[in-house]
Amino acid sequence: MIILGIESSCDDCSASIVKDGNQVLSIVIAGQEKYHRKFGGVVPEIAARKHLEHILPVINHSFDKSGCTWKDIDGIAVTHQPGLAGSLIVGLTAAKTLAFLHKKPLIGIHHIEAHAFSACLAGMRYGTPHIALVVSGGHTSLLRFDSEGNIHRIGQTLDDAAGEAFDKVAKLLGYGYPGGPIIDRLALESPATDIVFPRPMMNSNDFNFSFSGLKTAIMYYRKHHPHTAASEIAAAFQNAVIEVLVTKTLQALTKFNLDTLAVVGGVASNQGLRQAFHQMSAKHNLELYVPSPKLCTDNAAMVAGLGYYKLKHNKTSKLTLGIKTNADIKN
Repeated sequence: MIILGIESSCDDCSASIVKDGNQVLSIVIAGQEKYHRKFGGVVPEIAARKHLEHILPVINHSFDKSGCTWKDIDGIAVTHQPGLAGSLIVGLTAAKTLAFLHKKPLIGIHHIEAHAFSACLAGMRYGTPHIALVVSGGHTSLLRFDSEGNIHRIGQTLDDAAGEAFDKVAKLLGYGYPGGPIIDRLALESPATDIVFPRPMMNSNDFNFSFSGLKTAIMYYRKHHPHTAASEIAAAFQNAVIEVLVTKTLQALTKFNLDTLAVVGGVASNQGLRQAFHQMSAKHNLELYVPSPKLCTDNAAMVAGLGYYKLKHNKTSKLTLGIKTNADIKN
């Protein structure tokens, strides 16, 4: 089966055509960083307006790159939750209209589940029991996938997502948006920093996270140590975030006696984070799956790939499908 995927939950507009759940025939992403950079973050109204401009050209380009026609498409998968309301509406409206015109099944996709699925695009077999760390600008969650394919959220951030903290700390250090790549680059300049920031909730008795206090610690440190190099502060901040994520994830793997791990989402592009999880996995003899950086960010390949399995199990949606800006994962 060949699935067209559409992703527009935030500021990236993407379309992808995927065969049999893991063969990416095309992937097109229209980013919006240049439109939001001067505001220091995503402006919802601008994001929605740019999606309106990009959505059809992105879909058409995806068809051109894949060599497919509408006759080849077996279904249309689209992100409809969670995300920015205006952004979700653009993608969902396009998908519903195309599904109606071309008489194709519509498959509604949960954005976080799609990120978790992206590990299958990195080689993990669909249905493998594992722990997934979903870490991005808007989400930081630990999910457990059991042998029946059920998803259990076992932990989440109680305040800022990790990626959100990266953006805010970059701003505190006088840099722009998006902050993740900036902090990653700065941290490489001072790998041996002696600065140590708090590790929030690292030793708590649950699998939740908190990064707001860490951001505040950087703010006060910057105020009282104005001459410390930004690269040192960035490295110390990144070290703290990584240690918390690695420690909590290992605790989850140990508790549930699992040896397979997926690290997904935009922050999974971070070089320091990827290295730390590779080292942890080698030390504890774990199977680790981390998508390529392009597939870590918001993209439609993960949506189309997951859509294949949804359609295979007849989990389709009606044309009355609506959006949800906040929605927990349900099996």
